[in-house]
Amino acid sequence: MQLKHMKTLMPPMDGAAKICAVAFSPNSQKLGVCTSDRVIVLFDEQGEKRDKFSLKPADAKYGKKSYTVKGLAFSGDSTKIAVGQTDNIIYVYKIGDDWGEKKLICNKFVQQSAVTCLIWPADQPIIYGLADGKVRSANTRTNKSSTVYSTESYVVSLAANPSGKGILSGHADGSIIRYFFDDEGSGDTQGKISTHPSPPYALAFSQNAIVAAGCDKRIIAYGRDGRSFQHFDYSREDDEHEFTVAVTSPSGQNVVVGSFDKLRVLNWSPRRQMWEEPKLKEILNLYTITALAWKRDGSRVVAGTLCGGLEMFDCCLKRTLYKNKFEITHVGVSQAIVRNMSNNTKVMLKSHYGYEIDEVRIMGRDRYLVAHTSDTLLLGDMQSSRLSEVPWQGSGSEKYYFDNENVCMIFNAGELALIEYGANEVLGCVRTEFMNPHLISVRLNERKQKGVTDNKKMAYLIDLKTVAIIDILSGLNIAQVDHDNRIDWLELNETGHKLLFRDNKLKLHLYDIESHQKTSILNYCSYVQWVPGSDVVVAQNRGNLCIWYNIEAPERVTMVAIKGDIVDLERKDGKTDVMVNEGVSTIAYTLDEELIEFGTAIDDGDYGRAIAFLESLEMSPETEAMWKSLSKLALEEHHLHIAERCYSALGNIAKARYLKETLRIAEEVAKQTGGDGYQHYKVRARLAISDKKFKEAEYIYLEGNHVNEAIEMYQEMHMWDEAIEVADAKSHPELETLKKNYNQWLLETGQEEAAGELKEREGDYMAAINLYMKAGLPARAARLAASREELMTNNDLISRIAGALIKSELYDRAGDLYEKIRDYQRAMDCFKKGKDFRRAVDLARHAFPGEVVKLEEEFGDYLVSQKQLDAAINHFIEAGATTKAVEAAINSRQWTKAVQILEIQDSAMSAGYYKKIADHYASIGEYEAAEKFYVEAGCTREAVDMYNKAGKWEMAHKLAATYMKGEDVSNLYIAQAKQLEDEGKFREAERLYVAVEEPDLAITMYKKQRMYGDMIRLVKAHHENLVTDTHLHLAKELESEGNFRQAEHHYLEGNDWKAAVNMYRGQDLWDEAYRVAKAQGGQPAAKQVAYLWAKNLGGDSAVKLLNKFGLLEAAIDYAAENCAFDFAFELCTIAMKEKLPDVHLKHAMYLEDEGKFAEAEQEFVRASRPKEAVLMYVHNQDWDSAQRVAEAHDADSVADVLVGQARFAFEEKDFTRAESYLLRAQRPELAIKFYKDSGMWQDALRVCKEYLPHKLQQLQDEYDREAVDRSGSGVQGGGSGAEALVRQAREWEASGEHQRAVECYLKVTPDMVPDTKIVEKCLVKAGDIAIKFLDNQKAQMIVEVVGPRLAQIKCHATAAEMYLSMDMVREGVDMLITAGDWNKAKKVAKEMDPRLESYVDDKYKEFCRDQGKAEDLASVDVIGALDMFAEKGEWSKCLQTAEQQNPKVLHKYVALYATHLIKNSNSLAALELYAKYGTPANSQNYNIYKRIFTDMLNRRDMNKPEAYKAWAELRDMMADLCDNMSKSGEANTSQHEEFEKMLLIAHYYASRCAAQAQKSLESVAGKLSVSLLRHTDIIPADKAFYEAGIICKTLGWENMAFVFLNRYLDISEAMEEGSLDMLDHSDFQDTDIPFEIPLPEKSFLTSSQHEEVKEWVLAVSMDRKLEQVLPKDERGTYEASLVAMDTGIRSLPCVVTGYPVLRNKVEFKNPNKVANKDDWNKLLMATKVSHSSELQDVLKFLGTWCGATPNPSFSFQ
Repeated sequence: MQLKHMKTLMPPMDGAAKICAVAFSPNSQKLGVCTSDRVIVLFDEQGEKRDKFSLKPADAKYGKKSYTVKGLAFSGDSTKIAVGQTDNIIYVYKIGDDWGEKKLICNKFVQQSAVTCLIWPADQPIIYGLADGKVRSANTRTNKSSTVYSTESYVVSLAANPSGKGILSGHADGSIIRYFFDDEGSGDTQGKISTHPSPPYALAFSQNAIVAAGCDKRIIAYGRDGRSFQHFDYSREDDEHEFTVAVTSPSGQNVVVGSFDKLRVLNWSPRRQMWEEPKLKEILNLYTITALAWKRDGSRVVAGTLCGGLEMFDCCLKRTLYKNKFEITHVGVSQAIVRNMSNNTKVMLKSHYGYEIDEVRIMGRDRYLVAHTSDTLLLGDMQSSRLSEVPWQGSGSEKYYFDNENVCMIFNAGELALIEYGANEVLGCVRTEFMNPHLISVRLNERKQKGVTDNKKMAYLIDLKTVAIIDILSGLNIAQVDHDNRIDWLELNETGHKLLFRDNKLKLHLYDIESHQKTSILNYCSYVQWVPGSDVVVAQNRGNLCIWYNIEAPERVTMVAIKGDIVDLERKDGKTDVMVNEGVSTIAYTLDEELIEFGTAIDDGDYGRAIAFLESLEMSPETEAMWKSLSKLALEEHHLHIAERCYSALGNIAKARYLKETLRIAEEVAKQTGGDGYQHYKVRARLAISDKKFKEAEYIYLEGNHVNEAIEMYQEMHMWDEAIEVADAKSHPELETLKKNYNQWLLETGQEEAAGELKEREGDYMAAINLYMKAGLPARAARLAASREELMTNNDLISRIAGALIKSELYDRAGDLYEKIRDYQRAMDCFKKGKDFRRAVDLARHAFPGEVVKLEEEFGDYLVSQKQLDAAINHFIEAGATTKAVEAAINSRQWTKAVQILEIQDSAMSAGYYKKIADHYASIGEYEAAEKFYVEAGCTREAVDMYNKAGKWEMAHKLAATYMKGEDVSNLYIAQAKQLEDEGKFREAERLYVAVEEPDLAITMYKKQRMYGDMIRLVKAHHENLVTDTHLHLAKELESEGNFRQAEHHYLEGNDWKAAVNMYRGQDLWDEAYRVAKAQGGQPAAKQVAYLWAKNLGGDSAVKLLNKFGLLEAAIDYAAENCAFDFAFELCTIAMKEKLPDVHLKHAMYLEDEGKFAEAEQEFVRASRPKEAVLMYVHNQDWDSAQRVAEAHDADSVADVLVGQARFAFEEKDFTRAESYLLRAQRPELAIKFYKDSGMWQDALRVCKEYLPHKLQQLQDEYDREAVDRSGSGVQGGGSGAEALVRQAREWEASGEHQRAVECYLKVTPDMVPDTKIVEKCLVKAGDIAIKFLDNQKAQMIVEVVGPRLAQIKCHATAAEMYLSMDMVREGVDMLITAGDWNKAKKVAKEMDPRLESYVDDKYKEFCRDQGKAEDLASVDVIGALDMFAEKGEWSKCLQTAEQQNPKVLHKYVALYATHLIKNSNSLAALELYAKYGTPANSQNYNIYKRIFTDMLNRRDMNKPEAYKAWAELRDMMADLCDNMSKSGEANTSQHEEFEKMLLIAHYYASRCAAQAQKSLESVAGKLSVSLLRHTDIIPADKAFYEAGIICKTLGWENMAFVFLNRYLDISEAMEEGSLDMLDHSDFQDTDIPFEIPLPEKSFLTSSQHEEVKEWVLAVSMDRKLEQVLPKDERGTYEASLVAMDTGIRSLPCVVTGYPVLRNKVEFKNPNKVANKDDWNKLLMATKVSHSSELQDVLKFLGTWCGATPNPSFSFQ
């Protein structure tokens, strides 16, 4: 961003007249300026002065000049100004919204110290700084001030962040303090965050950083953490002064800092996360900037100066015009102002996240803004100034829809997003493929509803026939409408409770979202719309305007006849008009506003107003529906007086009285109790009864234990069952009386059926049957009797019931009864009478088998009589009545079944029926089936007639050919075809001709009828090879008849368009000829025809024609190319004289080709091309004529003639004459060329030297190259070319041309001669000549060329000598190195340039490394040699050599070798390595030692005497390491302790292996195994417990064995589960065996070993002979535990067994080293008896480790 000066608001004074403060109002409409005269001047946003007022001092007695103004700020609503003064006061002036309003002091805040600065952040109190260091706030509402925080340093500046939620204060001691009203989730700290090098008078608080500057001429940017990250230092610039003031842009991305004559702009770069400084704004004579203010929309900066000047600057990154309607000004990367140029309204678009705005577009009828940043989308409604910014990662293919004023709909890739204007988050997203404003309806709080604060709903299409309705707030689908047809329009009402939608059959439907009920309300609907602000619907049905004033009653519709189409709906000024276009005019039909207002009153809950509306209307169906709606709503909300009035209006007097009585009860209760009468149980129950909610009323009565009233309610409603149920549930004493009364009432009212049901429920079945019989319900009596076995045995009862059933003609029920009492005959009679043949057949199958067939036929006859023919078929088949079955199948049109029946019958009987079946199939077009049945019936002729009628001539012919004679068929068809031809049915006739294979007759028919298209079609089908001939034949006939158009068609179809062109030409129809040629032959053919047309016309007509087609020039060219020169000349003469030379030229060339040279010469001259004539004669070697023409017409061509003669002379070998010609022509270069081409180099050099001396060198070089080329071609012949070069070089040398001689010698290469000696001599000669005769620089260059070439031919020594002769020592040495002559190279370096000695050594080292000669390398680079040995894997040589060096080098390579061995899984060898070379305390080796130790622990087969050597080496390695560490600086560190523990473990393992070899020491081995359990945090736990358990088992310590092996199994299970969480530690609770151990990665045992342990533990568990406890000692603690659990005393471990030493101990010299006396004596005895070297080694180690005597003895003390 840069500043551009716009205007001077206040001119500067001649002297000091400081602008004290400036401030813009938050609404950007006012600018306040405080001058040195203590006057506030107010400007409008254009910079025009509009008002001013004077300030007043705190105390008038001190005068107006007793103070200065230090701060000025507007309130958030822009109606007040706060002024901070140095006389210890702040005044707040009310200035109002309009200009000229009276200025009043509305607040004043007296302070204890001078005010030094002041700001007023948005939505916050006034913040000001004082000279005593306090920062305070002043609340204008309470007129009180308070201290925000205190410091000890003068406050020099205040700044607020862009949001106004945080402030900074700068102090005289450089402190910068931050304070937040709300940190907005940033987490930034408050308080002092940094100290600036000078007082920060210029302080800015942006959203990304803090910028401070002062009198040290430096601007420093601090991060949010207070650390400086960027400096701008101008202290070295002489013309720079102190920085006085700074201001931040509203977006927080720009800062302006003022100083003397300068304004510096800092722009924040989001990409670089740094401030960037563009070109500064320097204005001479501006003087010091004393005040700065930035307009809230970011478009202007105002600067006040020391001399009273006030300057306005434009802040703009770029400015663009959009559609010439809007001006878009980018005032920052994240802020833009959009101005409507028609009405000058502005909207500020800003990214709240600080992202850069890429592009701004105005869409949707120039009302809506759309802008993109890298991560967000900005939208805005310019009319309402509602702006939104939402996170958005767009694809660039989004479509925007602005049909809804409250929400923008964005569609992209099947997803619809809704963004509400003014909201900074996406309102909702749904998936839909149907993005059309008419198929989406969104309603956002468009009408207030009772009890609903936020109502946002949307309806959209899921597919073409399904509407989804969602609650946008919750995202839940509240309804889904499935429809049968495609939906083409939908819209929700404003409350979102109703949905209107229309389908593609123009049917309008209403859907109630709450009840999920869909209603079709209108057909042929061409227009529909909700009336704004109401639930009234307007629609059009053909010529009717349909209005639903009450949509709750969709059947109540008001219809008005109209003559046009509805085009719009307008509602304004309390009036609603439907605009109808009636052709030439638009007519307004006014709706009944009172009815609309009724709906609005209902929605607003103003029922009194609704009644007032309805009372003013006459009763009508619409009004009646409204009364009903109002009554329903009034009842729901307990407005009983309104509901009573509604029911009275509706004529429902009973309900009105009921409600009146209810209202009276409620009022009485309210008077008596003083509470809400509607909550009384009677009122609540009566309201429930009025709503037919009897159960609810019952619950209300019973809740208060008013049982009698509940029973009375049900009795009044004659709901006896419910009354009895209540009485029964409450054990009412009058229950039996109630039942009797109920029964009596039923009988009295003639409800015998209900009385019977009551008796049946009571179990009095006989009484119930009697009552059923009395009620005339014998079927009910029969059902009851059949359900009770005791009643079925009463024959009289059954007979009476059956008789009643027969009397009632319920024969099937009577039959059922008779069948159940086994009276089958009567049952059969009843079934027959009742025509229930199915039951009769079923009964006959087991009772009367002989009658089944007869009954089946009767059943079939009955079904036929009932027209159930298809059902009768199977019964006839069962009865064997085949004829009846076939007739039934045919009459029921069951043709397939009829055929199936006939197929199994004899043919005589079937033939008659097949004809009917065939007729049916023929009528439905199934001709193949019909043919089959006609043939079966012997009706072949009918089948043929069928095919003929159907136009299937081929099938008819095929059938006729099968059953008729061929000649008869042909005659029949031909005769029929001729008849059709006479009738004009040519297609049918054609098909007949073709069917009898007489297509020629059809072709002749079509030709006779001049139906050439059909004729050609048949020819193509039957005589394809004659199609072209037919077309041409027809074309010629038509041409002769004068029918040119049709003739043209056939010529073209016959692929002879040229004949068509010629036809038109012959008829002088050139237009048609040109058209055909252009269409068929393209542009070339069209041009040719146009040319012939023009040639035919001639003269001016031809010219006009050709100009018409734009072919004049092309025609001239064509005429000239086709030798029609007369016509070409004619055209040129008339219209294109400029083309005459071209025509003359072409004519001349034509004459030249014809051999008419004289005429051609004249034409060339006329064409102004005499040179062509000259060349013509030169070509024909007529030199005289050529000379003549050249001299007469083209002097420049004379030389060409001479050159031509010279070329001819050269060809004739007449070199002298040729040379003379060329010299006359002044072309010596051609003479040289000719001599060169002839190989006459000497003559060429002579001529060059004489006439072109400046080219002599070039020619000489070319000659040399030629010689080289010749020599190259002569290599195989013995090097004759090289000899030539040598001879030439010698000649140059002899003539003193040493440079040329050298160059010639250098041209000899190994490619020329097989003998490299010759090449060497030539190169040496070249070098010698250069050194002797050329200057030093050139000689050096030659040697630099010769040296590498000598090296190429392996003459390194020669090359080195040559280099040394030129004192090029470095090059000579390199050459000797290349030759491998290292001794000589060293000698030369030593004698001639000692500085190169190290260079030679380095090269020798590289050579040795590259060649792998480590032994040689060792003489000069031991470390390099060692590295080489290591790389080659020659570790023995490596270590052998390293031993000769210092220990540090040795152990470096020992570590490398050990690492190598460990990687190759050979840790044992690595152990041996350290056992041999020692274990230094190098921290970098610690991981190696640990890895060796870990690998040894994890090795299998190490629990045996043979493993002693390995364990002893590990022990000794660890002992050596610990000893070395104790002597180093790492003594007693954690690492040292860790290795001491490893030493102890290794000692235990080594001692155990030594003890295992001696029978007397088995218990020692066992104790060592048990002691090792103490270290399972290092040793693999499964291994340790297994080994301890096994050795305990071997020693007979079975309790311990069982506990340890059981622990092993638990650990194995934990390894399988991958967690130790479930491990039970109860067995080891009072031991020092650790619980927190690492889980082993893999199992130590094999599966077979694991199973053995598992079986032993299981067996021991089953025996229950052992206790799962560990043995305890005298301490009451586990015997191997070092720590006594009761006392916590820790004992020392025995160095022999690891067990705690409690008494009888042997003490050693070293501290903390003791042994149990018994175990020590046992070890000594075993050593002496066995003479075991292992035990001796153990004792030797103990002596070293513990400090014992070298000759141990028994201890009995």
